[in-house]
Amino acid sequence: MVWVNLRKQIQPYWSQWQGILMAGPGVAVILLLLRGLGLLQPLEWATYDRFLLLRPESPRDDRILIVGVTEADLERWGSPFDDETLAGLLEIVEDADPRAIGLDFYRNLPVEPGHERLSELFEASSRIIGIEKQVPDQQGGRIGPPPVLAQKGQVGVNDVPVDGDGRLRRALLFLTDDEGNSRPSLGFLLAWMYLQQESQFDPEAQIHPEYLQLGRQVFYPFEANDGGYVRADAGGYQILLNFRGGPGSFEMVSLAEVLDGEVSPERIRDRVVLIGPLAPSLNDFFYTPYSQNLWGGLLEGPERMSGVEFQAHLTSQVISAALDDRPLIRVWPSLWEAVWIVAWTSAAAIVYWQLRQRRGGLLVLLGGLVLLGLLGYWAFLWGWWIPVTVPMLGLGGGAIVMTNYVARLEREDRQLMMHLFGRHVTSTVAEEIWRQRHELLREGRLPGRRATATVLFTDIKNFSTLAEQIDAEPLMAWLNEYMESMAEVVLHHEGAIDKFIGDSVMAVFGVPLLREEEQEIARDAIAAVRCALDMAEKLQQLNVGWQEQGQPIIAMRVGIATGPVVVGSLGSSQREDYTIIGDSVNVAARLESFDKSVEGGLCRILISESTYRYVQGQFPVELLGNVLLKGRQKPAKIYQVRSEPAVSEED
Repeated sequence: MVWVNLRKQIQPYWSQWQGILMAGPGVAVILLLLRGLGLLQPLEWATYDRFLLLRPESPRDDRILIVGVTEADLERWGSPFDDETLAGLLEIVEDADPRAIGLDFYRNLPVEPGHERLSELFEASSRIIGIEKQVPDQQGGRIGPPPVLAQKGQVGVNDVPVDGDGRLRRALLFLTDDEGNSRPSLGFLLAWMYLQQESQFDPEAQIHPEYLQLGRQVFYPFEANDGGYVRADAGGYQILLNFRGGPGSFEMVSLAEVLDGEVSPERIRDRVVLIGPLAPSLNDFFYTPYSQNLWGGLLEGPERMSGVEFQAHLTSQVISAALDDRPLIRVWPSLWEAVWIVAWTSAAAIVYWQLRQRRGGLLVLLGGLVLLGLLGYWAFLWGWWIPVTVPMLGLGGGAIVMTNYVARLEREDRQLMMHLFGRHVTSTVAEEIWRQRHELLREGRLPGRRATATVLFTDIKNFSTLAEQIDAEPLMAWLNEYMESMAEVVLHHEGAIDKFIGDSVMAVFGVPLLREEEQEIARDAIAAVRCALDMAEKLQQLNVGWQEQGQPIIAMRVGIATGPVVVGSLGSSQREDYTIIGDSVNVAARLESFDKSVEGGLCRILISESTYRYVQGQFPVELLGNVLLKGRQKPAKIYQVRSEPAVSEED
């Protein structure tokens, strides 16, 4: 008994929470599985790129100068240009007193003439950093550093981690070689040399116990599943590169401008100078988030970023984080991201469930998408990459699931409503019932409610005698024709057929949409009497047809009463019907069967005193008397409504 009561208490809420669980956590779990399989990774990368493109670009970092080798430079000095030319370039830069010089091109082999002069310059300078390539790629294997710089430890790796879509979003601070040694990247090494010459920077005090820390910024290493990444190669010490912007983030000059004396020493002094190829023929270019427009199409101009620019962005990020407290791009732990995704989809499911009966669900969904996008963008401005794409899919997916779930519930409710009402009410009444279904339905059935209605009972006169004279099969066909015709008349007058009982019809006017105003109750009573008169006319038409076919003709009796009833579902969980009970039902039944000797022609119509009060003046009515109906203790006035058609034969 306790379990049954508990189930009854829980049942009204189960359909709600079942839908919310499916559209909220259910959808979130599916999305998290798809995310874990990497199927949503391209979408999350695309969102990340859009945030970068939408974000205001940082001011140009004047601590870095790029000396680019252009196509014009190659035409003038050859490709590759010789060591003599490079030595002359480095001497000019050295004399201008920069903090560090990075060579973003390979010089592991001599390019005569001038190799001896270049080697002497490498030996004498502590500011020149060369590069080497440690990780083989499709174009080739490892590439060694300049031997002299390698002996002095002035070498950085220029390997870059390329994402699956061919774009650069990450950068290396350190790379672990095959022997387990940690090798700094070119960009980081240049930044470190710059910081060591800052008076307010204390490198000994900036070491985090577990991770690299410069100033107040901790460089947490990139993990394989950070942000929107799934099983990425997180080898070495990587970070998400916080680009300053697209082209123009750094001052650039050409090799010719420096060698021709067009670049003053003041433009070089106290800066990091990066020297690298800008000529397309040297093919040192990469796709980045800035290689596309806001809508995802590739740019028509310079689509790719040069490798020397990429190294400049890394150098700038490290310096800016240490000195300017410029934020790094960070991500939440995986558990936080999962909770965030489940929370959004669940909240959307709850809101959508609450709005299922109202308009504006689509606007709320669009508002949620906009809000989520704004939150993600605002967080990105502060250096946080939080999930946006997956929760957006959760909002849309949850809406789809909830819409289908609500539609399924409505189908079930409609089936239940039509099971209760659909057989014997008009389409207008059925639609109104459906519109008010949430007020009518409770616990899968209609609870009993008090109402004032008009009940109409009909019965065929002398049907028992007639049934003895006709075989069962033709009798059933004949009776169905009669019942169908009477039902059409009832529905035409907006009545509801409660049941067929043998040859009797019980109809009700005023349910299931209950009446409260006297005018409404009066309209129902008038409709019931007019329905009885139309039944008489319909029966006259049926009799004409039956007589022509040689079938029996009949007369009928009608009893009508108006008053209080109880309306609701009656029966068991396996079979139930919508019906009415009450004194007015009994009165209408007694009026129909009252004193069968009282004649009324083709259709005798008797009404109660309460019905008479509502219909007087509308129909020809006469008082039969103050009589005691069967089963009642007090006499009551009954009235007869006169109908014109008369029976053509004796019954």
